Amino acid sequence: MERPRSTEVTEGFERAPQRAFFKAMGLTDSDIHRPWVGVASTWNEATPCNLTLDRQAKAAKEGVKAAGGTPREFVTIAVSDGIAMGHEGMKASLVSREVIVDSVELMMHAHRYDALVGLAGCDKSLPGMLMAMARLNLPSVFLYGGTILPGKFQGRDVTIVDVYEGVGAHAAGKMTDKELYELECNACPSAGSCGGQFTANTMACVAEAIGMALPGSSSPPAVETQRDKFAYACGETVMKLLEKNIRPRDIMTREAFENAIAIAAATGGSTNIALHIPALAHEAGIKITLDDIERISHRTPIIADLKPGGRYVALDVHRVGGVPVIMKVLLDNKLLHGGCLTVTGKTIAENLAGVKLPADQDVVLPVDRALRPTGGLKILRGNLAPEGAVIKVAGVKKLQHRGPARCFNSEGEAMAAVQGMKIRPGDVVVIRYEGPRGGPGMREMLAVTAAIVGQGLGYETCLITDGRFSGGTRGLCIGHVGPEAQVGGPIALVEDGDMITVDADKGTMNVELSDEQLAARRKKWQPKTPMYPHGVLAKYAKLVGPACDGAVTN
Repeated sequence: MERPRSTEVTEGFERAPQRAFFKAMGLTDSDIHRPWVGVASTWNEATPCNLTLDRQAKAAKEGVKAAGGTPREFVTIAVSDGIAMGHEGMKASLVSREVIVDSVELMMHAHRYDALVGLAGCDKSLPGMLMAMARLNLPSVFLYGGTILPGKFQGRDVTIVDVYEGVGAHAAGKMTDKELYELECNACPSAGSCGGQFTANTMACVAEAIGMALPGSSSPPAVETQRDKFAYACGETVMKLLEKNIRPRDIMTREAFENAIAIAAATGGSTNIALHIPALAHEAGIKITLDDIERISHRTPIIADLKPGGRYVALDVHRVGGVPVIMKVLLDNKLLHGGCLTVTGKTIAENLAGVKLPADQDVVLPVDRALRPTGGLKILRGNLAPEGAVIKVAGVKKLQHRGPARCFNSEGEAMAAVQGMKIRPGDVVVIRYEGPRGGPGMREMLAVTAAIVGQGLGYETCLITDGRFSGGTRGLCIGHVGPEAQVGGPIALVEDGDMITVDADKGTMNVELSDEQLAARRKKWQPKTPMYPHGVLAKYAKLVGPACDGAVTN
């Protein structure tokens, strides 16, 4: 079998020192002269999302060995969005995506591995690992670590978002201390990623739809040993890809990216795909814009009834057949490109040939019973967001709002006002200087949005930010507003009391100010002094591009 890179460190008398290092780790001459496969994971004990990846990586290694390769396991970082939520630590989250990409690239580059199996479990590690695969363009297979099991509270399934919303309900006197504690203790009963169609599960669907994950591999919960069988199969599969010289950029075509957008839209997925899909496409040398996301989402109905806008969780998708069932409904209705190549060596259509939509369930619906005729994501533009902004409309009951601005120059300021019961019905909460450069790091606002919902104001207010949202956010919440405040975008010029009008159906968002009024304010505006004069956040702020292009660093 061809070894495109590893011979550079294993062959010839001059490589005797390298071979001595390998033998110190127990490798034999036979091991050394086989193809080398990096098995990269984001395993750590920082978050339940990644806790089972060590076990699954070991199974992937066994698959590589059985297929005639030499696996070498290594790990990279993973930041927990949930644990970083609501405080300064969240500034590290989006930055960690770039660190994951860079670190996997560096390990693969330095050690000249021939192929890659990548395992990831949480919000930024999934796109980060996929981006590394696109950048390296070596034979690669992706495996999601799996979802958490749903919690139980007062007889109903709950997720971590219920706890965030419980904080708001508690502050409003709608939940007792005891009830909040009971919810806290029961919401997360196992390892795995957050259980609704939040960012991790959305990106897991994307990995299958784009063709980089084995069919059905995204659905089993993290704690199920069935995942180990998928991991083993990933190890075998990557060796076949190496033999056939099938590489990520053969799979990640423009049509494949359209498939990825379609499944995110059809499942009411996270607004974060408006960052991650353009960033992933960038690594593959393809330009995906917010207009592409708008176009594909507009033609794609919502056919999966998933939290936060719907009723079910990822475990329910697994029980009715997994991601392939959703893809099959889309394919049968000509909403997917069936000819796209996948890591199986077959096309999407070939992979789905035997899949059927089960009867007697309402987790995944036929198109003629779709929850919404158009997809779960909408792009807004107007004088407040010339570069665009994004909203998840899945499950949102009210898509128009007009009200006075309540301006906050950080998430912390806004959260203090929410917890102090200072937000009133009708308000438009504006949180700025939280964009990729201004934050820096584009913090998620789940703590704020969930607290507002918990207080019963989810449909009485609107929230606008140049930051972003968790996939668990619900309500009239608009993020990724661009240009961001730090570079002088119109969101920086809004003042308390300015009337803002939002129409998510029409895709418009405007502040009721004339061009002349905005120009006069811009002359007086000064950028906010950066919070971080040195270190990784300062470096990121200097390098990062706008949210509309995926917030990539160049």
